[in-house]
Amino acid sequence: MGVDSTDVESLGIVVIPPAVRRRLASAVVLVPILSTILWVLFLGEGSPAGTAVTEPGELAVVIFNGLTFAGLLFVVSAGLTLIFGLMRTVNMAHGSLILFSGYIAIDLQQSMVGKKRNIDTNDVGLLDWIVPLLVAAVIVAVFGVLMQQVFLRWNQGEDMRQTLITLGISVILADQMLAHFGGLAKRMVWPGAVTYFFEVMGERYAMTRLFMLAAAVVVGVVLWLWLNRTRMGMIIRAGVDDQTMVRVLGINITLVFGITFFVGAFLAGFGGVMAASFAGIAPGADGQWLLHSLVVVIIGGLGSFRGAVAGSLLYGMSLAAAPAYLPKGYAYYAIILTFAVLALVLAVRPHGLFGREE
Repeated sequence: MGVDSTDVESLGIVVIPPAVRRRLASAVVLVPILSTILWVLFLGEGSPAGTAVTEPGELAVVIFNGLTFAGLLFVVSAGLTLIFGLMRTVNMAHGSLILFSGYIAIDLQQSMVGKKRNIDTNDVGLLDWIVPLLVAAVIVAVFGVLMQQVFLRWNQGEDMRQTLITLGISVILADQMLAHFGGLAKRMVWPGAVTYFFEVMGERYAMTRLFMLAAAVVVGVVLWLWLNRTRMGMIIRAGVDDQTMVRVLGINITLVFGITFFVGAFLAGFGGVMAASFAGIAPGADGQWLLHSLVVVIIGGLGSFRGAVAGSLLYGMSLAAAPAYLPKGYAYYAIILTFAVLALVLAVRPHGLFGREE
């Protein structure tokens, strides 16, 4: 039985017209954005980076930091967007795949260079970085497909079961990686060809960060073309919406989803090697990268690659700007402000920036 507007008014409930709700939602978004711009430009005198007016070079570095880290976030979260967003398969072992790939690549690079420690960038050629990257990503992709075919395929649509299964796999992987690779932090060494600095408005900036951003752009373009300009990409998107229809057309949906999981796990592995080069890896980093990936996917919207790009940019810029422009001594509040961005987005767009209602 419905309730009309007269009944609602008699109950003393205030009904806000849709137009007013839209204005309120816009205000909720615009006020923090404008306040942040005002703070960065003129009021952040006591922050580590200073104000943008007096220290434009620092602002440029913060923007570059945000963009390059957003590139890394996009690569590590693109695989989760495929697996979780498009296939609707819960994979809480995504962070473990990222960490596993980093460890494999580091071991292989050390074997190729002939050193276990004290590796200098001049010892590393482009092939000493690219070959471990590809080998590690393929190994992780094969492992991901085995995980999907053996454990997850039979529980499609059972979110709780998939969560428990992948959490169990994550715990087992973490123990095995600790036993085999040790508990010390490790880092993948960038090739010497990209390890130099250039100036940005009087500030030195590492070329390796732009290399990382360029790799992310290439991954994004190839992924978009694959999903939107190939027959396989169209089948994947159709299979997500209506598996029964795809099966009736004679298409092997099991094979299609296996290929999708392979690509998603490959991207996790690719991102793991980039993460190992950028920040290094250590036991426990898998949980951190899983959290980063989930935040990006939730902000952008499930199954949306435009959303993954937008979520990576918003989250990456927040992570770069918060510690730089908070007053000195308050940098530890940066993570709170970062997740405030997530709360703000979900308050205005519950399904993410580009997510669609089910």
